[in-house]
Amino acid sequence: MIGYAARRCLAALPTLLLVAIAVFLMMRLIPGDPAQLMLGDAASAEEVQALRRSMGLEEALPLQFLHWGGAVLAGDFGRSITNGESVLPLILSRFGVTAVIVLLAVGLATLIAVPLGMLAAWKQNRLTDLVVVGFATLMLSIPSFWLGLILLLVFGVKLGWLPVVGFVGFGEDPLVAAGYVVLPVATLVLVEVGVLTRMARAATIDVLRLDYISHARAKGLSEFTVMRRHALPNAFAPTLTLVGLVLGNLLGGIAVIETVFTLPGLGRLLVEAIFQRDYPVVQGVMLFVAAIYVVVNLLVDLAYPAFDPRVTAE
Repeated sequence: MIGYAARRCLAALPTLLLVAIAVFLMMRLIPGDPAQLMLGDAASAEEVQALRRSMGLEEALPLQFLHWGGAVLAGDFGRSITNGESVLPLILSRFGVTAVIVLLAVGLATLIAVPLGMLAAWKQNRLTDLVVVGFATLMLSIPSFWLGLILLLVFGVKLGWLPVVGFVGFGEDPLVAAGYVVLPVATLVLVEVGVLTRMARAATIDVLRLDYISHARAKGLSEFTVMRRHALPNAFAPTLTLVGLVLGNLLGGIAVIETVFTLPGLGRLLVEAIFQRDYPVVQGVMLFVAAIYVVVNLLVDLAYPAFDPRVTAE
């Protein structure tokens, strides 16, 4: 187990390095001069040139990357062009909102999708299976921003059950804060439950065809026991991989939901920074999200032995 974990951790290091290089190069391809943006149009050419030198923008790209990478490893993501704040504390202050929404959505979607997928597999080609698959396909076909707007219109505007705009932190008033995250979480749950249900169904169908399932049934075990004790642990392993991918994708793509529901999260920070051409913030958010994505998938890999002990034999 320790050897398996060590190999996975070492394999993640080159991935993080490639991610950092990709983010660095992408930001250098964006048109515009960060120094000019920081000083404004009224700045003289000499002032812009002096700031470029102080920021190291005139150095060769490899040197720029080494200096930037060293600063990042020390926890310095630079300063925002817009307000002069340090980027990393700014990211961390917004990340809490995003993490709460994404973790709640993925957790609830998994709790709903896995039993639905197993039920559909157990009732394969019957009415129950057709209903579950139809529901999952419908959820896969609906854009998240459209579904969010519909839920906002129905439950926020028409019925008035939930707040429409704004946000209250859980540290201020947990009950009020919960009301602000219900619709965003419900939107993400409905969108992601489709893909997770289909994966759980496919994985369960494969497991139910194996010999040990037939042996368990021949021993007289009830269908519930067979599904819970033998099918679920083995069918959940491939679904866990998809859960990790969904979690990472939501962290990277939640900007739409946070914009629709005006939530002060990481995605909205990225959108605001892009419109303001705040390069250090854009670069910092992209690197932070990419690193979280890699770490999440690493944790999924490390969790695999709990469901399939053969993995440690690799």
